[in-house]
Amino acid sequence: MTTVAEPEEILAPVPPRRLIVSVYGLYARERGGVLSVAALVRLLGDLAVDGQAVRSAVSRLKRRGLLEPEKVGGAAGYRLSAAAGDVLAEGDERIFSRRRAGAGEGWLLVAFSVPESARDQRHQLRTLLIRLGLGTVAPGLWVAPAHLEAEISHALERAGLRGYTELFRSRHVAGRPLPETVASWWDLDALDAQYTAFLDRHEPVLRAWQDADGTPAQAFADFVTVVTVWRRLPYLDPGLPLEGLPHDWVGSRAEELFGDLRARLAGPAREHVTTVLDGTSTQPER
Repeated sequence: MTTVAEPEEILAPVPPRRLIVSVYGLYARERGGVLSVAALVRLLGDLAVDGQAVRSAVSRLKRRGLLEPEKVGGAAGYRLSAAAGDVLAEGDERIFSRRRAGAGEGWLLVAFSVPESARDQRHQLRTLLIRLGLGTVAPGLWVAPAHLEAEISHALERAGLRGYTELFRSRHVAGRPLPETVASWWDLDALDAQYTAFLDRHEPVLRAWQDADGTPAQAFADFVTVVTVWRRLPYLDPGLPLEGLPHDWVGSRAEELFGDLRARLAGPAREHVTTVLDGTSTQPER
């Protein structure tokens, strides 16, 4: 069974590094993937992150190969690396267009065998499969909804791990009822707790916006936060079929909440970002 992080992580303050990745994913790619440091400092200020914390987070993202330095109108700035751009593009489908599999669509099985001499690759492979949200059937045999085949195959290729794996399409034709089987592959109680924590954190945000309109800057702060917190959940739950989940699956409510917040906040948030980026394009870093 694949384990899931504790729900407290959903409720905790969001690290600046993750907020910066969201800002690049949401707004930088349409501008060539580049943002100035001044713009990042200004935007993250709306999220109560100070300039020093922004610069420290950018340095860590640079060391990890996600950002590359590039001038923006003569000022210091950073561009998304090609690898980071690929990962964000693939993430768009999961985060914003995630679909649930039907019980009749079948499953993708990933079998792997890594020699003892390649222990590091074995660890990398397991880490990648967990990050992509696969469940565990048995040691060396992992499972995901079949519609994720292309995404999983591309991720294995990009990581240089495809040669250790064999991919199969399958159908569940006999054994325990599907809900029992899915519960043995994924930790559904932990997923339920994650979704519940998401609802606890963001339902008050939606109610506040329903009671009164905020400013574009507030919309930006709330939207970036909800996207950053949400983007892990479609990987922990990779679109599992509702037929294999408990009745009144709380994840459906969480998906609806995310959709409602996105519909309400995305427009004014983009308006704010456009104002900030156009205003900082000719200004020195503060």
